[in-house]
Amino acid sequence: MDVLNGNLSVDLTALSSLEAFILARIESFKSIYFHKVARAVQIMLLKAMELAKDEIPLVNFSNIDEYLSLDDYTVWTMLRKVEKSNEIIKKLERRQLLKAAYNRTFYVRDETVSSIFTNEKVREKIEEEIAEQANVDRENVIIDVPTLPSVPYRHSIEMEPMKIPVFYRTKEGTKVPVNLRDASQLIDALRGFMNIIRVYTWEPYREQVAKAAESIIGAPPYSAKISY
Repeated sequence: MDVLNGNLSVDLTALSSLEAFILARIESFKSIYFHKVARAVQIMLLKAMELAKDEIPLVNFSNIDEYLSLDDYTVWTMLRKVEKSNEIIKKLERRQLLKAAYNRTFYVRDETVSSIFTNEKVREKIEEEIAEQANVDRENVIIDVPTLPSVPYRHSIEMEPMKIPVFYRTKEGTKVPVNLRDASQLIDALRGFMNIIRVYTWEPYREQVAKAAESIIGAPPYSAKISY
């Protein structure tokens, strides 16, 4: 790797390594960073903290020592003592987790299109529609979407969101820019943003919420259905 026009760029001789890295990043995104069970726990913890925020100092600390005192055990104990968040914490302890009722992956090249479901108002509207059609309370339907692109690349100058700078060296040592789309068909096929849209609910409502989500968002492929 080297710097080309102000950006960290990849030597074309390392193209196969770059392809392997991007494939690994996408698979890690699906199976680790956005794993359905891990996200269910995170959503429940976030909900518990939101319910308890007025009663415990989760963000209103005045110095670094107070912040460092908020370790996992301390926060967990505090959340357990607050009446509003106690029930969620008990469910976590009993592993009564939110269940993924719907899961669909979109591969989108346009970042603007990809961001539609990260718009909170759009998400809330769809949650309301699903809850109404499923005949469940609004708080029992949660749409979860990733907050980061599946293959992030940070540029120091203006470039397309998924354009990774690549170059080759001449015999004289000059770095010549290369269009990655021309160099790798694999990366060109993967260069769009991968958005996973997942709808969570509690076990008793899973079937009806799944049907409502499919009706409103669209039926996921068979492979997605068997994964959750």
